[in-house]
Amino acid sequence: MKRTFKWMIGFVALLLVVAACSSDSSDDTTETTAAGGGETETTQAAASGEVVDLVIESWRNDDLAIWEDTIIPAFEADNPNIHVTFAPTAPAEYNAILQSKLEGGTAGDLITCRPFDASLDLYDAGHLADITDLAGMENFSEVAQSAWITDDGTQKFCVPMASVIHGFIYNADAFTEIGVDVPTTEDEFFAVLDAIKADGNYDALAMGTADQWEAATMGFQNIGPNYWLGETGRIGLIEGTEKLTDQQYVDTFTTLAKWADYMPDGFEAIAYPDSQALFTLGGAAIYPAGSWEIGLFNEQAEFAMGAFKPPVKTDGDTCYISDHTDIALGMNPASANSEAAQTFLTWVASPTFASMYANSLPGFFSLSNHSVTMEDPLAQEFLSWRDECESTIRNSYQILSRGEPNLENELWAVSATVINDTVTPEAGTTILQEGLEAWYPPQQNG
Repeated sequence: MKRTFKWMIGFVALLLVVAACSSDSSDDTTETTAAGGGETETTQAAASGEVVDLVIESWRNDDLAIWEDTIIPAFEADNPNIHVTFAPTAPAEYNAILQSKLEGGTAGDLITCRPFDASLDLYDAGHLADITDLAGMENFSEVAQSAWITDDGTQKFCVPMASVIHGFIYNADAFTEIGVDVPTTEDEFFAVLDAIKADGNYDALAMGTADQWEAATMGFQNIGPNYWLGETGRIGLIEGTEKLTDQQYVDTFTTLAKWADYMPDGFEAIAYPDSQALFTLGGAAIYPAGSWEIGLFNEQAEFAMGAFKPPVKTDGDTCYISDHTDIALGMNPASANSEAAQTFLTWVASPTFASMYANSLPGFFSLSNHSVTMEDPLAQEFLSWRDECESTIRNSYQILSRGEPNLENELWAVSATVINDTVTPEAGTTILQEGLEAWYPPQQNG
């Protein structure tokens, strides 16, 4: 009896020791997690079935419903242990608010990336993680990745999400009424403009120059790639092997100057919203466009629409389109949930996301190499040009607008004044070249 009692006492003591060790181990784990062991926290949550919360910072507040109703539910269906919140701020306030959050340690796990220098500055400051080796990055071309890589091309810091494509949107009912066909060459383009002007019921081109940026973005950057041969010319400016006073740039402005004869009376005072309204209300037959207009135009226009790519000089010439890198997604290196964040980024690089995002936002096209079919016919027309033409991006965006004067802003002013006929094409290119030479060494080689 005594022997049995002593055995029971020993067994209880052993249980107490085991319980104490287990408690100490639990306390150690809690301390490690609280100390910022992000991967440990994520791994433990996944193992225990607990949900990991991810927050996406973005300026695309117009897209909130799309993320909440379509994109996030699709991801969470396959990743039930990861909960995602899309938390946008107003576009004009995004950069400043994001910077404040990053510096204060309160930013979300995933950062929506603007193209080129704004995101490069964040990476250089340690606010975007290096994702060069992330699974899925192989799904994007060099052009697609160009807006979110270091200057030497060795580090990548955002997964490309979407681009916008430049071209022309037209009133298909007006074309039928006037009896004109979609142009493919410049001669055909100006013949169509002449026919619309002669008909008198529509302005031929819905564009003004009051805000200046449209003249550069929907004018110069729209038709220009066919002159400077896309990436060949863009890289030539960066390397200093081409100059903005070269003939291809003079020719671009010479053609752009001809648009003035087909724009509305008083176009010098017409702002961007006025041009949009002029077209969607049926007052103009052609709108020099970016594909981002598709969603709004689908809502507002009560006529059939079509699109055509920038006309080439001569039938049979290689065509070039501005397929401009616009938006991407990166990871906050301070995230406590880096493993889950990488899982989400890999999903963003997938064909599932490519198709879902592009069809949820017609006019914002996937930058991945996956084949995506658009449900919106106007968006599909824009997208089809990738199979017919060489893609490039706006030639002022990478590196060339870092100094003063800023090339992008200079292009706005010069493009507008050339159309306004207050500066000649030759004088305009001289202004641009002298501005670039003032601060950019590769262009200072005589």
